[in-house]
Amino acid sequence: MTTAGPTTSSTAPSTTWRDLLLDQLGFYWDFHLWPRLDGLPDDEYLWEPASPAWSVRRGPDGMPRLEHEVPEPETPPVTTIAWRMVHLGRDVFGRRARALFGPTDAPADADMFDPRHWPETPITAAGGLAMLDEGYRSWRAGIAALDDESLQRPIGPKGLEYAEFPIAALVTHLSREAMAHGAEICLLRDLYRARYRAQSSPSA
Repeated sequence: MTTAGPTTSSTAPSTTWRDLLLDQLGFYWDFHLWPRLDGLPDDEYLWEPASPAWSVRRGPDGMPRLEHEVPEPETPPVTTIAWRMVHLGRDVFGRRARALFGPTDAPADADMFDPRHWPETPITAAGGLAMLDEGYRSWRAGIAALDDESLQRPIGPKGLEYAEFPIAALVTHLSREAMAHGAEICLLRDLYRARYRAQSSPSA
């Protein structure tokens, strides 16, 4: 008996779901978010659309910090582009990538929320864009090295209370985070542009 077409080894790892997850995030990044960040200046990066607002500010020691409160208020303040960009690039993508896939300067037992994986907080637009790009690419490279079976394995101790969740669940969660925060960043850019145009237009 003959069969048509090539045969595939039954032991070959499956990457179908991995590729679908990466394609979803990659399409959003390449066509929706990253092009919208072109030309971001420092004043827009740090623009506060409301008062109060959480942003990146220098602390008493002169080092930039991402503002937050623990526990978080029931209705937290509006956040700046800088706040969203650092949170997404460093906290969402970067620290998870370094914790789970390396390399990292943090101790071997540091969990995926540990700030020692990525302590820097850029206060310029160029620094924020570089961090966002590096965090995204580190995360994407780590996931691209897995197969479908690996995606179903538990996150493990670095996930703390999420240790028993599969890595695939973390991937879908971070993609959702990226799309939510990315949309907020793009909206803030729209609002800043509208504000600038309104201030620049001649009065009637």
